[in-house]
Amino acid sequence: LHVAILASILCLVIYWLIRDSQRVRNLSGKHVFITSCDTGLGKSLAKWLDKRGFCVIAACATEKGRIELQSCSSLSLKTVNLNLADSNSIARAVVFVTEETAGKGLFGLVSNTEETAPIAPTDWLRIEDFHSVLDVSLLGLIEITLKLLPLLKKAKGRVVNLINTKGLTAFVGGGYTLSKWGMEAFSDTLRIEMQHFGVKVSIVEHGFFKAGVVNSDVIEKYLLRLWNRLTPEIRDSYGEKYFVE
Repeated sequence: LHVAILASILCLVIYWLIRDSQRVRNLSGKHVFITSCDTGLGKSLAKWLDKRGFCVIAACATEKGRIELQSCSSLSLKTVNLNLADSNSIARAVVFVTEETAGKGLFGLVSNTEETAPIAPTDWLRIEDFHSVLDVSLLGLIEITLKLLPLLKKAKGRVVNLINTKGLTAFVGGGYTLSKWGMEAFSDTLRIEMQHFGVKVSIVEHGFFKAGVVNSDVIEKYLLRLWNRLTPEIRDSYGEKYFVE
């Protein structure tokens, strides 16, 4: 019995030593760039890291989002406009990050976006409906990651991609699920390739949280718009009852 107790205590000590060795120390001067900080998880994370002492660079899609975040953060937190569907906007954000890091490199890149609509039965959609989601939630995040890799390699930093687990279940057509699976594959490949440079790549698969719940009214609005543009043949194949239910 005494041996078992001692073994348990030893295991606990080893666990705490290993856990403590993984802590990030000397947070001052370490720059972290976070996408989609207007609301939800991105905004909460930016505020939390700012309080911990990181040099946070928060990307917002709207001026309102920037102002609200700055009003509840320290003066060290910087914001930048970013439209992930626009390569020029991405390029400007990368220049801003490069200037802010001042040759130190980028300690962390946290990619987070919840571009969902439109989601609908697949044959209700057109190719541009897929683009409206994939250009932001997949291709946009890939593009900004590629352009920031030199800074991440310089600092031996890390990439953290936040992925909502609801996007890993194929429950409805559209680009949302495709974007989440695409980010999983991109992250897994990048992790292997960046090991040589000391850059860590992680996926955080999170669940629902209050600030990020998708507005059902928005989804219903998109569904109604899509239903109204369907050809009579497709509408008849589903029937009015399908849409109402």
